[in-house]
Amino acid sequence: MKHIACLLALLLPFTHELNAQKKADRKTLGNLQAHVTFLASDKLEGRRTGTPGEQLAAEYIATQMKLAGLTPKGDSGYLQTFPVSEGKLIATASHLTVNKTTLTPGEQFIPLPFSAQKSAKGDVLRDVNEPENIWLFNVKDFEMQPHADSLEIYRQNAREAAKAGATGVIFYNGDETPKDVQKWLSVAVDPLTIPVMWVNSETSKLLSETEDLRINMQVSFTAGRRTGTNVVGYIDNKAASTIVIGAHFDHLGHGEDQNSLAPNDKTIHHGADDNASGTAALLELAKLLKASHLQKYNYLFVAFSGEELGLFGSKYFTEHSSVAPGSFNYMINMDMVGRLDPVKGLQVGGIGTSPVWPTLLQQTIPAGIHTTYDSSGIGPSDHTSFYLKNVPVLFFFTGTHSDYHKPSDEAAKINYPGELTVIKLVYTLVEKTNNMDKLAFTRTRDKQPSSTGSPRFTVTLGIMPDYTWQKPGVRVDGVTDNKPASKAGILANDVIVELGSHAIVNLEDYMQALSTFKKGDKTTVRVRREDTEKVFDVQF
Repeated sequence: MKHIACLLALLLPFTHELNAQKKADRKTLGNLQAHVTFLASDKLEGRRTGTPGEQLAAEYIATQMKLAGLTPKGDSGYLQTFPVSEGKLIATASHLTVNKTTLTPGEQFIPLPFSAQKSAKGDVLRDVNEPENIWLFNVKDFEMQPHADSLEIYRQNAREAAKAGATGVIFYNGDETPKDVQKWLSVAVDPLTIPVMWVNSETSKLLSETEDLRINMQVSFTAGRRTGTNVVGYIDNKAASTIVIGAHFDHLGHGEDQNSLAPNDKTIHHGADDNASGTAALLELAKLLKASHLQKYNYLFVAFSGEELGLFGSKYFTEHSSVAPGSFNYMINMDMVGRLDPVKGLQVGGIGTSPVWPTLLQQTIPAGIHTTYDSSGIGPSDHTSFYLKNVPVLFFFTGTHSDYHKPSDEAAKINYPGELTVIKLVYTLVEKTNNMDKLAFTRTRDKQPSSTGSPRFTVTLGIMPDYTWQKPGVRVDGVTDNKPASKAGILANDVIVELGSHAIVNLEDYMQALSTFKKGDKTTVRVRREDTEKVFDVQF
């Protein structure tokens, strides 16, 4: 009996500790579910950057940071606002009427970015372009070369029409989708003297099948600018260096920014996994680290907005942080960590950005969790902005799924125990670095961020693009040593406007162009450098 009593006495602390841990886990699981359920609720309408729903989400996150005992580190309390430039938006005054049919802006017709903000009307014969009247151009009659810049061809034809006396121009039967043409509105280009529109396939059919047309058109734009909001909290341990933990909380709203993978579904895109899950993990890690004895480093927790538009929030933060970026030890980014699956497992990016990561991750992640690794510091999420500032990064991600960028990404589909597993792994990793000096940074192989459906390519130019650049071309944020760009003489801040025969208007064009080359190919790169243009010979 005495031996049993001794055994019980030995087991009691262990049992008490185990029960306490189970209780803490249940509390964290409940908190995760509460966070995700609120952030992905209809009330927030998809948390599109710059909307009331985004503001409600920011206020919720700020409140949770305050309850966790974090110090505010934004411009106004926990909040840090930043501008998002979007080029032109179609104003409500824009309209197009064909005979008695009034068409829908943004879908059935879209003013082109070089259009004058004017009106025109007239009785039009489809195949007769007369001075002092609206001209119709059937795009199928154009000789479009492979990889031709459609926008530039439209601009040239509209300019010639204006010189010949046209009062307005409408292009029909083009191969573009409304989503493609909407993107052109972000292109900065000087306006012509007449209104110019593109129409979709439905409207093209109307124009093609009707001889006598009564057309009334007007183009009006508004400035495409909105304000996003980051949320920033801090644990000040009076240390020289700071660990940054981040996650973006914005999502797609109703898909207004043409980034939905269900473009015909205009209902709320809930964004439970993308990225209410990462935001919830951020808040719970803040509580754990605030209650911990890990005090060798300070901790900065940042919930970013503008990620879905091109990393706007994180790029702004790295350039306007109230904590000096030079003091950042490393950054951990959690984006879509709510669908941990035994088969797909956990994906960890950025392990090449510091020499200590591979060993630390091997010590941290149990053998039972299937894990895939990527060494690159460049990826389709906010850690990229920190890597470009020479900060070691890690990117935690549980994989894409059929609900990605669709309204069906809902809170009920989150694997909360799996998300708790990710949180514990991140906490353990942070705990291990508490006994280490500030981490060394290393550059990694170049890799462009991609999304579902992006072109695949086997070569790299060796540049790091500026993902928030809104003007024509691709601005170079950095150049990788000993890659084709650096060997050719391309520099940071150059703007790539042509790659071989491919005109480059945006990052999508750049990636599409890269996909046409293979190792050993030679081509030219045309860049805009300040007020001049330069052409470089490169070999992949």
